[in-house]
Order: sequence, then structure tokens, then C-alpha cells
Amino acid sequence: MLMDQEKSIVAVIDVQARLLPGVHNNQKLVSNCNWLVRLARLMNVPVVGSEQYPDGLGHTEEGLQELVGPDNIYGKDFFSCIDDPGFEKAFQAYDRKQAILCGMESQACVMQSAIRLLESGMDVFVVADAISARDPYDTEVALRRMEQAGARIVTKEMVGFEWIRRSDAAQFKAFSKEFLR
Repeated sequence: MLMDQEKSIVAVIDVQARLLPGVHNNQKLVSNCNWLVRLARLMNVPVVGSEQYPDGLGHTEEGLQELVGPDNIYGKDFFSCIDDPGFEKAFQAYDRKQAILCGMESQACVMQSAIRLLESGMDVFVVADAISARDPYDTEVALRRMEQAGARIVTKEMVGFEWIRRSDAAQFKAFSKEFLR
């Protein structure tokens, strides 16, 4: 099953600045989430973000928030982003069948979102190099559990190549120049 730009939506889950210092490889996480959101913009794939209890835990990392757009980021109390009514309404409005997930923390909000999206009938793709947690072992186990539940584990470059599909596609030149460095 290949990811298709016409069927995809990206969910950026809880990449909140206040929590980042404790997250494993946090700079790489932010960089890879930024990469994925920029790619989604290039390919006209919608992006929706979430923030876990923003009143207490703060907001999305500034650069990522700017890329996603503050109006596309929803505060939530549920760990699973899709269980939050505001996020779910925005997410479902795009009527996409493939959810591409990135963010943190792997063992909590990312995993619960993946499982709940699978339960709702979505095809779920977890971008392994764009998720993290405080402990890398939690990410390792969460990836195995999400895969056992039916999620596809992918990398950010897999997303790009599958959305573009061909070397003569209009976006391929920009992709190869701006994203494959």
C-alpha cells in the first residue's frame, strides 16, 4: 500500500516547545517534522496539529507552529488527538483516508492516536524518523506495537517519494533540490 498525496493528511502531534528539552533527539525530531510539513505544503497535502493541554504545557515549537499555521493546531486533553472534538472535526473535514503521523511522545499521544485512527478505519502511516519520546526505548516499543496494530512504519523520504511517484513529476525537481540534501 503506497501513500497517495490525494488521500493523505499529516497530523503533527504535540511538538510543544516546553516539553522538547526532555525528548530524545529533540532537534532531529523538530527538523524532521518541519521537513515533513514543508513537503506536505509542496504537495498540497493538508496538515493539522495538536497540543496536549496547552494551558499548562505550552504551545508548538515556534518554527513548526508557523509552518503548520496556528489556526490549524488544536489544544486537547485526550492523549489521542482524534478523540478531541475540535481536532477530529478539522481532521475529518478534509475527508482523507491516509493519516501520516509525526510528533511526540511516541508511547503516549502518537501511539494512542495511531490506534484510534486505525479503529476508525483510517490507513495509518507513522513516520519513524519524525517521532520521539523521552526514552528511545519507548519509541522502539511503540513502533512495534503500532505496527502490530496495523500501522505502516515509514520514513520521511518514503513519504516524499511515494507522494511524488515519478521523476518527471512537477514537484520532483523541488523535492530533490530542497529536501534531499
